[in-house]
Amino acid sequence: MFKNLIIPRKLDDASDAEIIPFFSVTDDDENDVSQQEIPENLPILALKNTILFPGVVIPITVGRTRSVKAVKKAFETNKLIAVFSQKDLNNEDPKKDDLYTIGTVARILKLLKMPDGSTTAILQGRHRSELIDLYQEDPHLEGHIRRIPMKTHEDVEFKATVSSIKDIAKNIIELSPQIPGEAVMMLHNIKSDGFLLNFIASNLNTGMAEKQQLLEISDMAEKAEAILKQVDSELQMLELKDQIETKVRGDIEQQQRDYFLNQQLKTIQEELGNNPQEEQILELKEKGAKMKWPEYAAKQFEKELNKAQRINPQMAEYSVTLNYLELMLDLPWENYTKDNFDLKSVKKVLDKDHYGLEDVKDRILEHLAVLKLKGDMKAPIILLVGPPGVGKTSLGKSIARALDRKFVRMSLGGLHDESEIRGHRKTYIGAMPGRILQSVKKAQSSNPVFILDEIDKVGKDFRGDPSSALLEVLDPEQNSTFYDNYLELDYDLSKVLFIATANSLNTIQSALLDRMEIIEISGYSQEEKIEIAKRHLVPKQVKAHGLKASDVRLNKKILAKIISEHTRESGVRNLDREIAGVMRSIARKKAMNEEYQVSVSEQDITDILGPYKFPPDRFAKTETPGVAIGLAWTRVGGDILFIETSLSKGKGKLTLTGNLGDVMKESATTALSYIKANASKLGIREEQLAETDIHIHVPQGAIPKDGPSAGITMMTALVSAFSGKKIKSRVAMSGEITLRGKVLPVGGIKEKVLAAKRSGMKEIILCRENEKDVLKINKAYIKDLNFTFVDRMEEVLEHTLGLASTF
Repeated sequence: MFKNLIIPRKLDDASDAEIIPFFSVTDDDENDVSQQEIPENLPILALKNTILFPGVVIPITVGRTRSVKAVKKAFETNKLIAVFSQKDLNNEDPKKDDLYTIGTVARILKLLKMPDGSTTAILQGRHRSELIDLYQEDPHLEGHIRRIPMKTHEDVEFKATVSSIKDIAKNIIELSPQIPGEAVMMLHNIKSDGFLLNFIASNLNTGMAEKQQLLEISDMAEKAEAILKQVDSELQMLELKDQIETKVRGDIEQQQRDYFLNQQLKTIQEELGNNPQEEQILELKEKGAKMKWPEYAAKQFEKELNKAQRINPQMAEYSVTLNYLELMLDLPWENYTKDNFDLKSVKKVLDKDHYGLEDVKDRILEHLAVLKLKGDMKAPIILLVGPPGVGKTSLGKSIARALDRKFVRMSLGGLHDESEIRGHRKTYIGAMPGRILQSVKKAQSSNPVFILDEIDKVGKDFRGDPSSALLEVLDPEQNSTFYDNYLELDYDLSKVLFIATANSLNTIQSALLDRMEIIEISGYSQEEKIEIAKRHLVPKQVKAHGLKASDVRLNKKILAKIISEHTRESGVRNLDREIAGVMRSIARKKAMNEEYQVSVSEQDITDILGPYKFPPDRFAKTETPGVAIGLAWTRVGGDILFIETSLSKGKGKLTLTGNLGDVMKESATTALSYIKANASKLGIREEQLAETDIHIHVPQGAIPKDGPSAGITMMTALVSAFSGKKIKSRVAMSGEITLRGKVLPVGGIKEKVLAAKRSGMKEIILCRENEKDVLKINKAYIKDLNFTFVDRMEEVLEHTLGLASTF
């Protein structure tokens, strides 16, 4: 009650300040009001959010143009205006049907122009009236009204009702600290029953519709009964609130104020029969009944649901339990998508999306074939290893599309916290399930294609070792009962097709490697890159730059130029960027209506992308003795490696430069020891070895280099330097050596061979045991290369330097 109480105050913003009371009609004035002649036609003022009762004085800020004109018209004539409240508060242009038909005729006591330019009217309610007709809408509302008399009572029952209302109103004022004490004195000074009822009705803490109903009552006894119910209900609410405050005040401190207010709200809601907790629990229970999940999950859900019913909703534990229940409902549990067993269709999709990568495609088709025949099979755990940009991650999307499965990806790069995999226990603040379950929840399927990206970049620290947590996830024998710390239940991941990706196997935990089926994806040859560009990259960039296929044409020769002179990589990411650069240039010319050739020429490539970055034959020739070309494997593919040897007069000292690792330094020492042991057979004087300082340098010193595969290259360079013979041109080699002169096999053959081809090599020398690796390479990609397979070092020297074998 008295939510919007009008306190006697001075209008400080008025030019001549005056006192505005609650009401201005005294007992003596009441008869004057009832006998006052009221015109049948009056200007109409439509009010929002306010009901004006007879006898009450209120200030009204008038904003709408028609309302301002109506108030001014009334003030300039007899100062009388008919006030009716709007049904729709958002209606800025009310008509007759938009107004309540029962309102109040008011007298304008004062019309004030405020400093902000608005108009404020001080209105005094005179008597109730009915809107008969609205015959004018412009420039202001004006209508025909009829005065409505009020049936009065003087019997004892009515007087008792009014007295009860006054007493209850006083109690409400006493229980409401926000209402000033002067209000009790004002109630005491009101002698007229009618004005008392209007005053209390005007200040009731209730809605506008309820106040309008009170205004429309024509029987004073009936009106008193309605007001009595309203104030009695409000008094009970305030008394209940006071009881709650008294009960909990001693149990809480200042910092628990928010909790205290929520507790009040809960208790009040219970008294009113409104319990949102029960509605929440009921909704969860209905959802749980429809779930398709294991029996143990259903029992756990029921247990947690019963627990939630016993917890106070304001306690932190309630929200934790609620979040847990919602997670259980959100997980797909036994919801699986149906696999596409049309193997020809699957192969067609895989071939369309990715050129090459036959090993991976065959493995997926084999898995589907067994699944189709058997009906059930644990999903394989596949690890795709290869340099960046060869399509490992995008292959996962393609597999999901081919199988008609959902696709989720989880990046493991830089992951250090084991809880990211297994989740946090519910007892911790901000606890949540691990990213494995979160991803499955996102997929809304228990058999998605799940990409574990960059698994070789998982770290570990004081928070645990995520690799160890992944052991359970990636073990087909264990992942059917994967345990998440937050869920605290077993979850079946055995139907999930996990595909992990990595650039290197060196940093992956051995136990983790043992659980995965490793498929190596080598770098692409130039021919493969041309096909990928034609089928995928060029159409993608044409579309991405708002062009049409007819706007630009890149033939194989142009693509080969971009690949060989502007990119040096195993994958196709840089190639994609360079093609995008060409498309941007074409798009600019087309947008500016400039002439250009649809078929891009070599000169166009030079103009757009600039001079070549990697000349094909930049290091192909060995012009001086002591320089040999080796082959190296890097994380981005293969590359050629130059070994330069310089001899100077000295005491047999060996110097190695070029940021070499320990293994590579040992290869140089091994090569020199072999030469010293076989100097006479190689035609080198022992005195020459003792009196000569040797410097071996590998260019590009900023790049760390290591590994045993440069052994035969270092030995060939040393023998070339001591013999003074130049090494055969355009010959590259790779292999490890022993002190006995044996050549041992090395890895990364495909990457090394493709790097040699890119750099213009004509011949490659490898260990005979590496011949099987060469046979795996598409013959079309190595058709211009000659391979020499050797078992011993003397074969290498004979082939590169023409030294006759004397061993």
